[in-house]
Amino acid sequence: MATLNPQFRLDGRHVFISGAAGHFGCAIAHALSQAGAHLILNGRNESRLKALAADFPSAECAAFDVADFAAVRAFFAARSRLDVIINNAISMTPKPREALTAEDFEQTYRSSVTAAFEISRAALPALQRAVAENGDASIINIASMYAAVAPDARIYANPDQASPFHYGPAKAALLQLTRHLAADLGPLRIRVNALVPGPFPRPQVQSADPAFAARLAAKTMLGRLGEAHEIAGPVQFLASPASSFVTGSTLCVDGGWTAW
Repeated sequence: MATLNPQFRLDGRHVFISGAAGHFGCAIAHALSQAGAHLILNGRNESRLKALAADFPSAECAAFDVADFAAVRAFFAARSRLDVIINNAISMTPKPREALTAEDFEQTYRSSVTAAFEISRAALPALQRAVAENGDASIINIASMYAAVAPDARIYANPDQASPFHYGPAKAALLQLTRHLAADLGPLRIRVNALVPGPFPRPQVQSADPAFAARLAAKTMLGRLGEAHEIAGPVQFLASPASSFVTGSTLCVDGGWTAW
């Protein structure tokens, strides 16, 4: 039986995951738990977090909204040490372009870009303690292929399927925040990187509209869609000592979507 390279292990490391009960969040949590991490599962729905935490040998729930910055500051001020932060949460109300308001953009940016910044600032003492103990700490921002390219409207026969107009711009800003944070925190030995996932529709989306799923798959170089567990390995790499000299980077996990 193959064993995991020790550099990819996260034994004893404390990992905060926002949006932990979501599509990506669950897959990330399972992978990092298997690597030995203690999970801090964040989200707004405490019952969903508790149900998820029951799956893991070492996990706790942190039920608060990352867009509530007073709650963010209070939570991270109480942490003695934090090795890894995964900024995965985003909150938005899908609407067609003509119906969008400034408040819709504000909600999306606040819950992703500004929240990632506020978390990084509030968690800095806990991250520095992790560096003092282990020599390393990591922040991982979950972006999107639509941070790099615009949606192809020809794929979305149903307007309700289209990527919300305010989603891609927020994720693009998250990429630039990643670079700025990496430059600022590099001297403190805190690494900051971003993942750019491609098409990872939920299984129910694929089963409900196979033709739509096929059009998405055709846009990738591999000719297929991603499965949620395939985001977990790249996250584990960036969270672990295996990526100890990687910072300020953008890792695409998109089947080649953005490389055409």
